[in-house]
Amino acid sequence: MAKQIGFDNDKYLEEQSRAIIERSECIGGRLYLEFGGKIAYDFHAARVLPGYDPNVKIRLLQKLRDQAEIIVCIYAGAIERRKVRADFGIPYDVDVLKLIDDLRDWGLLVRGVVITRFEDQPSARVFKARLERRSVAVCAHRLTSGYPTDVDRIVSDEGYGANDYIRTERPVVVVAGPGPGSGKLATCLSQVYHENLRGNAAGYAKFETFPIWNLPLKHPVNVAYEAATVELKDVNQIDPFHLAAYGEQAISYNRDIEAFPLLARILERIGGDVSYRSPTDMGVNRAGFAITDDAVVRTAAEQEVIRRHFRYACEYAVGLVELEDANRAQLIMSGLGLDEEQRVVVRPAREAAAEGEVKGKGNEGVYCGAAIALPDGRIVTGKNSALMHAASAAVLNAVKELSGIPDEMPLLTRSVMESIAGMKKNILRMKSVSLDLDEMLIALGISAAANPAAQLALEHLKQLQGCEFHTTHLPTAGDEAGLRRLGLNATSDPQFATTSLVLG
Repeated sequence: MAKQIGFDNDKYLEEQSRAIIERSECIGGRLYLEFGGKIAYDFHAARVLPGYDPNVKIRLLQKLRDQAEIIVCIYAGAIERRKVRADFGIPYDVDVLKLIDDLRDWGLLVRGVVITRFEDQPSARVFKARLERRSVAVCAHRLTSGYPTDVDRIVSDEGYGANDYIRTERPVVVVAGPGPGSGKLATCLSQVYHENLRGNAAGYAKFETFPIWNLPLKHPVNVAYEAATVELKDVNQIDPFHLAAYGEQAISYNRDIEAFPLLARILERIGGDVSYRSPTDMGVNRAGFAITDDAVVRTAAEQEVIRRHFRYACEYAVGLVELEDANRAQLIMSGLGLDEEQRVVVRPAREAAAEGEVKGKGNEGVYCGAAIALPDGRIVTGKNSALMHAASAAVLNAVKELSGIPDEMPLLTRSVMESIAGMKKNILRMKSVSLDLDEMLIALGISAAANPAAQLALEHLKQLQGCEFHTTHLPTAGDEAGLRRLGLNATSDPQFATTSLVLG
């Protein structure tokens, strides 16, 4: 069954690059372009807009290679709290290092890094030193004096003037960060202020993807944006400034709408006349014009809303978010008339766990189930056992199904299994010898050297990328690592697989 496509990357590249160049020419000088969302590996966009290349923004920058350079921002508090980027499972500071490496590999110029709202946090100072010793230019910007009420002070030597100026050369300066709250807007405005002090024409615009301004307010793609930013309390709204100025509806969100009057005053105070009449005017967003099949993207976005509900429920269970965040994610899902089991892998995973409980009556332990939807729509399940976690069993069963290997044929060499189990029990003194997904993948790779069936299964693993996965219990760190490596769209019920506070 061919994957349904609802988005045209080539159309988007053409539309978006033209809009950026037009905006730069209109300013007549240097354009500081705040990149909303992720500059690379935008998997949220890929999930809600089937066909969207997660790195299409990188392709766009490569198209503008000779005209663009990049500044990367990171909030000092995110470094201190070790905030994690969920899709990679790495902290924001490590993500910045990875982003710089990736941008350089793609042939793009990274001008430097700005650590925003810097207050001499120990971890931020270490991060700054680490970059500088690798010859990466770093600026540390403190909280802007007077922000947000005293515009005269903000636009003065005490405000933006107290920040170091980052020397740039190209007409388009992209300002990016690992996630929301990185201080990208403040960095852009600080740079525009310094450019004007030096007599250079400069302006600001925002590279937007979500919400998509020319889709309806309650379109599932826009609702999925709300579901993805629950902890930020973002709410999509009709842009009242755009409606008043042009008599037409456009979709923005609360933070941009609330900030617009102040932002317009700051820009006017910095450089005179401002042509923007609304937050929508400030955005450069042509994503809506590249949607080719509305029904496909609606369905995909609805599934993302359900995924986000599961994610916030699990994050609440482990103490990462508040109950109101988990409840709001559930309300957003219910508002679209959706429920958990409209995600096709949820019920089969729960049935697999229930089947394990029935068969294991009289034995102690928690029975976990997992399910994977294969590219052709078939659902494959797995249960935990003394040998492996439910996620491991489901993935093994899935690659058997994809490669036509009989269910009864073993893929993991007994000697390999016994060696790993012995090491976990006798050397590492672990309570459980059951293989998590990451361990199972290593065991499969080793077994492939002596088992042709394991080699065949190994070759089919890549077909699992982008497939839907659900498990009835919170995955362990090893399960999460394996799921990320395979590129599965994973969710889980907010249940612990053990009563152990360490292992759970």
